[in-house]
Amino acid sequence: MHRPRVRLRSRAVLLGALAAALTAGAAAAPALALTVGIADNKPDMFGDPRFHAAGVRFARLSVGWDALSSPWQVAEIDAWLGAARAANVEPLVSFGHSRTDRRSVPTPERFLFEFRRFRARYPWVKEYAAWNEANHCGEPTCHRPALVAAYYRTMRRDCPDCRILAAEVLDTPNMVRWVRAFRRAAREEPRYWGLHNYVDANRRRTRGTRRLLRAVKGLVWFTETGGIVARHNPHRITFPESRRHAAVATRFVFRRLARLSRRVTRVYI
Repeated sequence: MHRPRVRLRSRAVLLGALAAALTAGAAAAPALALTVGIADNKPDMFGDPRFHAAGVRFARLSVGWDALSSPWQVAEIDAWLGAARAANVEPLVSFGHSRTDRRSVPTPERFLFEFRRFRARYPWVKEYAAWNEANHCGEPTCHRPALVAAYYRTMRRDCPDCRILAAEVLDTPNMVRWVRAFRRAAREEPRYWGLHNYVDANRRRTRGTRRLLRAVKGLVWFTETGGIVARHNPHRITFPESRRHAAVATRFVFRRLARLSRRVTRVYI
């Protein structure tokens, strides 16, 4: 199954959606403690006046687990994290498949080595996710939840003052089974999980988000979510695609999905 990733036509569309999201979030119940961020790997976002006008102070970056072994990837990460730091934005860094060898997976020892390299280069980064869309079967971790749990444990031990998300999962049929296997292997109850609930958001349903909330006890962050404007990648999960649809789906994230539980405390559009 190909992931239902957001592919937006322009920065204006993305920031327009974010503005609508912030408005929708403000209209939610006063008791809802929710932080709104943005997930975008392009560093020029931080220089956009519309980004500054939105007042966003949290952003998410997805990187390959071996990114620091690649000079061009190091340059990209330096640019993004440097711009985030200059803008006083708190980064969440999510590790995932290698961008040079998608099917390779590190041993826990190699993953720890790369994590330490990353922390040494960017010591101000304190929020991480162990693996991006770990249950997606385009990822090498689809059938290896115990391996991702090992990554999570090494990160927790190595950086006790960091906030570590157990994994980021997609709201697909294998999600709960994958999460339960992860929890057994981790031998602890993670405090934070990431959810990419594109299916719920774009079909305006709550089923997948409710399933994860029942399966875990920690806080749940929607680390990628929102309405689909246009996709240009191969995909088998279909949604309507338009600016109007994206606006409706993004409002649904805040008016319904984020209000399902007080354990939902962050949303990254």
